[in-house]
Amino acid sequence: MRVECTEHSSHDMKTFYQTASSEAWEPPGGVLVWLLVFLEVITFGAGIITFLAQGRDHAAEFAAGRELLNQPLAFANTLLLLTGGWCMANGLGSLRCGNQGKSLRWVTAAIMTGLVFTVLKGIEYADKVQHGIGFGRDVFFTFYYALTGFHLVHVLAAVVLLAFMARGIRRGHYHREEHLDVESSGIFWHMCDLSWLLVYPVIYLL
Repeated sequence: MRVECTEHSSHDMKTFYQTASSEAWEPPGGVLVWLLVFLEVITFGAGIITFLAQGRDHAAEFAAGRELLNQPLAFANTLLLLTGGWCMANGLGSLRCGNQGKSLRWVTAAIMTGLVFTVLKGIEYADKVQHGIGFGRDVFFTFYYALTGFHLVHVLAAVVLLAFMARGIRRGHYHREEHLDVESSGIFWHMCDLSWLLVYPVIYLL
């Protein structure tokens, strides 16, 4: 969802275009965050490819393992992350328009989706452990815990980042002219979305 800014002074527009011109060579959020995203996607991709290769060698074991997964919780977590990404996009859009109060509410909503995701994933893990299904039980669940756990660490890191961004917005550190850190944190959050959209179908559905 794109947030439209309806009111700009001639000075605001001049400043915007001068800034855009001077930084046209740099991607949104800066080069470093995109380098991080690239490395993380490669890491997740390697894990997923290995998981799929092992699935061919242990087809019956993987099919039995998927039968023990909590599909409703996984689907709910997918919706949560997508909702969180939408909230973050709106938060950044509002900040670019100079509406810090609205931006803070959107970013806080994104943080809440990440926290609820973490709680649901914890419930899922606890249920598995309660039934004696832990890391190392077999090939399927070793990869299940490794891939989903690695992703969960990223979600938690994103929640912490967004919490710092929310505090910065609330204190006035981030605003229309200064929002690079918020933009970078949003890109990291969207990377978590993308990674889950790769992990979710491979582990839970295929």
